[in-house]
Amino acid sequence: MALTLSFSRKIRFVFHSLGLSCLGGAIFLQILVFADIIQHGYFMAVEQNSAILTFEVALTGFAAIYFIYMYQRLMRQVE
Repeated sequence: MALTLSFSRKIRFVFHSLGLSCLGGAIFLQILVFADIIQHGYFMAVEQNSAILTFEVALTGFAAIYFIYMYQRLMRQVE
C-alpha cells in the first residue's frame, strides 16, 4: 500500500511539473511573439521539421488539458 502511495505522489509530481513547465513556456513564447510584433509589426513562424511541429502540438494539447484540469480543481475548492 505504501509503495502505491509513494508511486502515486511521484506520478502526480511529474504531471504537475510537466504541466507547469508547459504553461510557463507558453507564457514565455507569447512574450517573445508580442515583442516581435511590437518591433516588426507582424509575426511569421514556419516550422519545416514535422517531428518538432508534432511535438509542439502535443505539448500545446497537454498544456491546454492541464490548464482546464487546474481551473476545474481551483473552482471546486472555491465552492
